[in-house]
Amino acid sequence: MSADTYEKRPRCPDTGATPDCHKEYFTMKFTRAEALKGTVTVPGDKSISHRCIMFGALSDGTTRVTNFLKGADCLSTIQCFRKLGIRIDDTADEILIHGKGLHGLTAPGGPLDTGNSGTTTRLICGILAGQDFTTSLNGDASIQSRPMKRVMDPLSRMGARIESLRHNDCAPLLISGSPLHGIHYQSPVASAQVKSCILLAGLYADSPTSVTEPCRSRDHSEILLRHFGASVKTEGTTASIEPEPALHAQEIRVPGDISSAAYFIAAGLLVQGSEILIRNVGINPTRDGLLRVCRDMGADITLLNEDRSQGEPTADLLVRHSSLHGTTVEGALIPTLIDELPVVAALACFARGTTVIRDAQELKVKESNRIDVMVKNLSAMGAQITATKDGMIIEGGAPLHGAVIDSRLDHRIAMTFAVAALAADGETHIQGADCVRISYPGFYEDLHRLCHSSC
Repeated sequence: MSADTYEKRPRCPDTGATPDCHKEYFTMKFTRAEALKGTVTVPGDKSISHRCIMFGALSDGTTRVTNFLKGADCLSTIQCFRKLGIRIDDTADEILIHGKGLHGLTAPGGPLDTGNSGTTTRLICGILAGQDFTTSLNGDASIQSRPMKRVMDPLSRMGARIESLRHNDCAPLLISGSPLHGIHYQSPVASAQVKSCILLAGLYADSPTSVTEPCRSRDHSEILLRHFGASVKTEGTTASIEPEPALHAQEIRVPGDISSAAYFIAAGLLVQGSEILIRNVGINPTRDGLLRVCRDMGADITLLNEDRSQGEPTADLLVRHSSLHGTTVEGALIPTLIDELPVVAALACFARGTTVIRDAQELKVKESNRIDVMVKNLSAMGAQITATKDGMIIEGGAPLHGAVIDSRLDHRIAMTFAVAALAADGETHIQGADCVRISYPGFYEDLHRLCHSSC
């Protein structure tokens, strides 16, 4: 991005963070931080925000959503459903979705653009497969390289007509709505996106639809669909849905995103003298793997004000600087923290002993190949880290130093290295730092706010 796109902010004396532009990149500079103290409220959960728009659009009446995440990905979902004929009011305090019922969507005037959002792309495929019109679906360069066969195959088994226009099993996709049949799908991957896509197509099927996963993925779709009036059952790793429900509008307050909280958890644990209170964080047991791993590593994290009255459990997280040790992250734990594994890898570099991350092949097909990107960038900072076919091995304890970090325009990579830099010697430059707008537009401002009072 050009140098005049962004106003340069004053340098923070504790984080050393300043924006600087080089070539096409927006670069942030960071240095070692002093103690981080204070309170932060992270944006609403990205996964839940997406689903509120989709399920509200398919419901009768007006759904009211507060604490909605207004990141680029969720805004892509809003724009897609507006093009499908749904009025969505975006105000300062709430999102209002004026739903038209299960069969109220209309053909868009042109292609749907999902931007950088894999959630939007995969979930909307299930909805579009059951419509009576044809839709083309596309996104940015990253989306055009991410695998869509994992949803194309089960949808085709249900009778959907879905085509990869470049014949590479990636977007752009052409989806011609058609009558759908209920199936039982044995998913080869534990993926909430795959599961949700199939369940959403199941709303339009002629009989019940079910998905069995190798291990349980996050269950936001199941919780929310029940909340809107669908008949959804979960038994072990199998979720099933009855077709043609009458969905009704709801009022929803979105809990804070634990994936966004992860960076402040890490900062609080790594920077000496830190104590951070993170308010209203979702602690759904299918998403709280990071908390379990951090505690296994010796982290001082206390849950306060737990609330389980709204379906999605929440709590305030009190995080204090801790001396960490290595651990093993694998198996059924992986789907519960797949988005937080870059942060886990960074934490492991500062921990005593060895940390092993395995069964995490899914990291290769995110916004970037997060195994390769983490290994390359952490190695540049002096970490002893090795890539494996399905994860990483990290020998902790080697001091890290500043480096030039290529975020690969992956928001979770940029935020991870912003935090790692706070505990490293020297100056770290994060290229493509503005990609955080995808999930957390105010991330750098919130990070600055937690610095010493001299910031």
